[in-house]
Amino acid sequence: MTKTAILAKFRSLLPYFLLALLIIVAYKVINELSYFTGIVSRIWGIVTPFFYGFLLAYIINIPCGGIRKLLTKTKIKFIVKRQKVLSIIIVFIIFALIFSLILNLIIPAISTSISFFIANFPHYYDMTLEYVEYINSLDIPGVNISLDLIIKLIQDLMAHFSLENLVTSVNALVSVSSAIFSGFLALISSIYILMEKEKFKAFLSRVLKAFTSNGAYSFVMEYTGRLNRNFKQYIYTQTIDGLILGTIVTIELYILRSPFALLLGIMLGIVNYIPYFGSIIGSLIAIIIVSFTQGLATGAITAVVLLITQQIDGNIIQPRLMGGSFSLSPFLVIVSITVGGALAGVLGMIAAIPIVAVLKDIFELVVVLCEGKKNGGGNGANGLPVQDIPEG
Repeated sequence: MTKTAILAKFRSLLPYFLLALLIIVAYKVINELSYFTGIVSRIWGIVTPFFYGFLLAYIINIPCGGIRKLLTKTKIKFIVKRQKVLSIIIVFIIFALIFSLILNLIIPAISTSISFFIANFPHYYDMTLEYVEYINSLDIPGVNISLDLIIKLIQDLMAHFSLENLVTSVNALVSVSSAIFSGFLALISSIYILMEKEKFKAFLSRVLKAFTSNGAYSFVMEYTGRLNRNFKQYIYTQTIDGLILGTIVTIELYILRSPFALLLGIMLGIVNYIPYFGSIIGSLIAIIIVSFTQGLATGAITAVVLLITQQIDGNIIQPRLMGGSFSLSPFLVIVSITVGGALAGVLGMIAAIPIVAVLKDIFELVVVLCEGKKNGGGNGANGLPVQDIPEG
């Protein structure tokens, strides 16, 4: 048998060999699942600070880019030459000032609200029992709230605040210390990632170009660029919109004389990062708190005010900020958020919209490609429709 025939025979048997190897590996993984999940968990524990460092660097890079453009326009040679370092320093100074503002103004206000709630807890408790008795007196079919069950739940909740369980307290302290260390490591990592981002991007581009065809390289670069733009636009939009919404809600609740106006306004601004579900859940929490602390009438007024505010935000403010960047149907948005939350929790829900927007573009490109093949033409050299071949 010639060398060529042996090589051809080997190539014909290679897929079967790889399939058998894959089956063996899959069997071992399933058979020793706890062992492999333990390894993955340990590896993830090691790389977690660097992963969050990458996320932090990505977020910080958004304002850094704007500041670098402003520094470039100064035309001052010293500043232009060191625009990267200066932009990072300026952003961290701004973040430090915001953090100082939170520590000195917002946290004391939140602490006052929590202290007020604890001091008035007996009153809120009595109001809750009155509401329950009133609902039960209506004799609504299928609705009968047990007062004994509520009392037991509250007693169990208060029991968890006991200081007797010192072991839990120590474990919590250790967890907090570990979180602080991981956060510090993520912060340091983000600085180095920001400093080396051009080299990192150039290296990844070089590797991708070396192992893929020109068409595949152009396709990947085009759609990763779109994904990057989508993420930046989404973070920018939701941050600005959250600040606007949180400020408006805080003012509205102050007018309604809610003692928790600032706390609820901040909460609504934060949960606004999660489309649809975030604002709905945040509004419901705000309505419930106002109802139980200020009465059902004020709660009903709050519900109307928040509904109007959400409509103005969803139909006027958000569309102006986004500028049509994410042309997704409400159904697709809800499905995306649900799947993203199931796969990666809150981060998955936040990242779902930018990712699905790009996947939608790719799917539409595939449909156009298939239509072009079916109609007998219209494709370029790389197999992409002529009008959609990425430049590069």
